[in-house]
Amino acid sequence: MYRVLYRKWRPQTFIDVAGQPHITDTLMNEVRENRLAHAYLFTGSRGTGKTSCAKILSKAINCLNPKDGNPCNECEICKGIDNSSVLDVVEIDAASNRGIDDIRALREESAFTPAQAKFRVYIIDEVHMLTIEAFNALLKTLEEPPEHIVFILATTEVQKLPSTILSRCQRFDFRRISVDSIVSRLKYVAEKEHVTIDDSAAMLIARIADGGMRDALSIFDRCLSISENVDTAVVSDAAGIMSKDYLFTLSYAFKEKDTSKALHIIDELHNSSCDTERLCTELTNHFRSLLIIKSVKKPEDILIGTNEELDELKKLSEQFSIEEILNIMNILSSAISAIKATQNRRIETEMAIIKICSPEASTDVSALFARIAELEDKLNKLGTGQVVINNQPGKTESHSPAPAATKTEKTTPVENAVDLSTLEFEDDSAEYDDFDSYDVPPPPSEIPMFDSEPVFDEPPFDIGQEQINSPQFDDEPVFDDAPVFDEEPVASAPVFDEQPVVQQQPSVNITRMWTNCIIEAERECPPVTGHLLGTKAEINGNTLTVYNYNSVLPMIFPIVKDKLTQVARKITGNNELSVRLG
Repeated sequence: MYRVLYRKWRPQTFIDVAGQPHITDTLMNEVRENRLAHAYLFTGSRGTGKTSCAKILSKAINCLNPKDGNPCNECEICKGIDNSSVLDVVEIDAASNRGIDDIRALREESAFTPAQAKFRVYIIDEVHMLTIEAFNALLKTLEEPPEHIVFILATTEVQKLPSTILSRCQRFDFRRISVDSIVSRLKYVAEKEHVTIDDSAAMLIARIADGGMRDALSIFDRCLSISENVDTAVVSDAAGIMSKDYLFTLSYAFKEKDTSKALHIIDELHNSSCDTERLCTELTNHFRSLLIIKSVKKPEDILIGTNEELDELKKLSEQFSIEEILNIMNILSSAISAIKATQNRRIETEMAIIKICSPEASTDVSALFARIAELEDKLNKLGTGQVVINNQPGKTESHSPAPAATKTEKTTPVENAVDLSTLEFEDDSAEYDDFDSYDVPPPPSEIPMFDSEPVFDEPPFDIGQEQINSPQFDDEPVFDDAPVFDEEPVASAPVFDEQPVVQQQPSVNITRMWTNCIIEAERECPPVTGHLLGTKAEINGNTLTVYNYNSVLPMIFPIVKDKLTQVARKITGNNELSVRLG
């Protein structure tokens, strides 16, 4: 029977695990030095090697002939664990065995010593699916297990685990496997399978896999079903990467503010049985790619697609500003939320399209920023000497000023024109020699002359009003009748029987601190403007966790994470503080 590649080429030793050296080296040292923990917690995204490392660890600690911390895979224990004949290694799926009765049965079994191996190992996959009662039943055994028991917990959602479980385990965080590591592994498997794969195809598979080795091998398996010579065309067909021309057409319609064209495209897609929610999701991911291109120097390390698609995306990104992209993503995210709560999905989609094509109709902050960015673009064009003409709403045409004429244009001679050079004028200049014959007003007869600057001793009170004489006092006024106080003032202050209660100084207000962080972040990092409103923050040690965010913030968070961290450190005064999404 044929075995799929991700099962056939599952790592058998720690050395075979790709992209996790920080974990495999530590586990090898623990096995080599016999410094084993009683409980391990493996966390990370899917396909990064959690379950594989759990099985390798279970073999390594029970192997009869371990080799430098790795299992030999030749002794009867290693082979028995691989074929599930050794009952001392138990793998439990917490998604289907999540109740308190299952955990009670596990606790009863753990009291027995192993039958064949050195340790009885329990691998609990997707442990976050256990109920609260099951977690509570597991706590005591997990804290003080018998010496022959080792627990290995694996999960993709570590945030759902109780803190009491986390504090009792040795935690290992599996990272997403890098593109280079996936490409290297694909070429190794291709060589062993006697097939060929070119570098661009392996790179495309690695980008589609999104850091998961299992997904990469599954895609490669589908490619081999089409052809044993795998190239980018084969990968595109196998992975279902079809042409997304309508996304680019809609994008250019948004830029041109052509509402009619955009609505016609939506109508055609609707008639072709295209789901409106999926369309809005695809548009959101499409503009997220534009945002990545405008914000990252090497977007090909993040984005998924062929080289032709990336070139087209780069060309399209030049047409939009960051403010316009964020406004469009906000509108689409709101539309996706509204679509899920309404019966007529098409109306919500058309409303979103009209808002995108008519930003002046929206009072949202992101729409205002988009309009300001558009005005700045027009002003920049005017500053460079380009004339911006608005023939239709939303459509602009820029024209450079016409160059100045370098040659004098010939004019058509006018009929009955008079030649001024032939005209004769009489000389009557003698009539203007005698100036006495004209009535010229005489100069002023008397001009006041001042030998020195005038001295003003007193204000001119006599001009326009009578001078008011102020009263003159020879001596200081004497007040004979001063108020007399017959009674002596109270010598002692009022006495209070009880001491005033000293008010305790309030603790640090995390809400006020996070509000200051939002204000500072929006000032220094415009991409987050409007996306941090309504969020809450919590500080635990040197980690600041952000909760209740919208659907756009996780997309732009890798871009603005460093700036948010700088702002949070500045506001809190903690230079070791880090920011993450909850």
